Amino acid sequence: MQNLNRITFDPQIMGGKACIRGMRVTVSTVVGLVASGYSNTDILKAYPYLEEEDIYQALSYAAWRVQEVEVPLTANEISD
Repeated sequence: MQNLNRITFDPQIMGGKACIRGMRVTVSTVVGLVASGYSNTDILKAYPYLEEEDIYQALSYAAWRVQEVEVPLTANEISD
């Protein structure tokens, strides 16, 4: 995984949720806007203190968090 140096966690900010550069903008907010069809330009207009790299890192972090992990089954689990 690439270095996600713009994603921060602080229990004092937004309850410790993943945020952008220590600001009160959560990764989930940014990802939700992208999922709702907002362009990067729209997001940057709505949040002028964000940078385009913030959006890319938020998406990268979200993709990393939802990666599927395959766990091999044991012989006992297969026969049950």
